[in-house]
Amino acid sequence: MLEIRDLSVYYGGIHALQGISLDVPDGVVVTMLGANGAGKTSTLRTILGLVHPKEGTIKFNGTSLLGKRPYQIVKMGVAMAPEGRRIFPDLSVWENLLMGAYSRTDAEGIKKDLEWVLGLFPRLAERKSQAGGTLSGGEQQMLAVARAVMAHPKLLLLDEPSLGLAPVLITELYRAFAKIHKEGRTILLVEQNARAALSLANYGYVLETGRIVAQGSREELLCSDLVKRAYLGIA
Repeated sequence: MLEIRDLSVYYGGIHALQGISLDVPDGVVVTMLGANGAGKTSTLRTILGLVHPKEGTIKFNGTSLLGKRPYQIVKMGVAMAPEGRRIFPDLSVWENLLMGAYSRTDAEGIKKDLEWVLGLFPRLAERKSQAGGTLSGGEQQMLAVARAVMAHPKLLLLDEPSLGLAPVLITELYRAFAKIHKEGRTILLVEQNARAALSLANYGYVLETGRIVAQGSREELLCSDLVKRAYLGIA
């Protein structure tokens, strides 16, 4: 579904992504692990057309994403729940969800998806008339994910969804991610929380300072000395 080859991104003189290549096959969950500043968010922002690479290619279902604007990429079937949530704080939960579906014209499909995401996140259903900015951090993260799902994407990008959340909320979110995947969504999940990410992902990549330093199946990464030492706290 998603093919990235030899991708290089610069911010001024900083070489943020140094020729990375990765694949996200249709129907699976792929995770990108790495510390803050490793290049994970830069990868997602480049996929979505928010950052322009200096070198490399990005193809989605065989079509190049390079040179396309973010709204065009969303219409092609890619949506993201960004790091830091970035909901619309002055809009209600309901209005935030409708903003996620702004590129759609299928009224019946939108209505069906609204019902589905509110069933997926009952807390949002209870607060659908409440301003997004008044929600708790966990609820805002649920809203950011639900808003992305409202675009009805084929590929869902999740950027640090567990950041700053209590373990009980992380568990709740990951249960929702599993249900989203079961509904047929392919997921590219960016995380520092390796335990959570590898509980869901089929395959993963480890980034350090803009380079992929390890990759493999969930089982291979859980057994990797690098992952154990750097991300699982196992000596």
